[in-house]
Amino acid sequence: MFQVRIHGRGGQGAVTAAEMLSVAAFLEGRHAQAFPSFGSERTGAPVVSFCRIADAEIRSREPVVAPDAVIILDPTLLHCVDVFQGLPDSGYVLINSGLGFDALHIADYMARFPKGHTHTVPGTELAKQHVGRPLPNAVLLGGFAAVSGQIRLDSVLAAIRETFPGPVGEANVKAAVAAYEHCLS
Repeated sequence: MFQVRIHGRGGQGAVTAAEMLSVAAFLEGRHAQAFPSFGSERTGAPVVSFCRIADAEIRSREPVVAPDAVIILDPTLLHCVDVFQGLPDSGYVLINSGLGFDALHIADYMARFPKGHTHTVPGTELAKQHVGRPLPNAVLLGGFAAVSGQIRLDSVLAAIRETFPGPVGEANVKAAVAAYEHCLS
């Protein structure tokens, strides 16, 4: 089982990102579950959502405390929430930022992970450019497909189109492809 924890702030789409990731896994014939965990339920408050992907039925319903990957939609959470809690040295990290790890003051921590397991991607900027709104959730899923190899890009794009039909979905697809290509470069 591959477990993903998504950290964001209310209004950034962390819950929707987990749902889209689970839909992408279903489209590949895998088992998946997605669920949120949030407290004050207001825009800007820290939000955590979870996604599990497996080739067999998933019976666990607890929050993900030992993720295989973390997706961080808001880099301001890096120094106020323990976003890396439970993440093993073999884990994957994807952070929504146009800055590198040095500028984010986490380069020493990121050095513990294997080469290629950690990336930053300017998700908010890509969302503004392609969608016209600063919502990085779908964008980061494109990057996640590139970084983790756990889900195919075409499955992510199909899940985005299913969640956001029409022009909004197509704009998010373009942004997700840009994030995918950014992470591969």
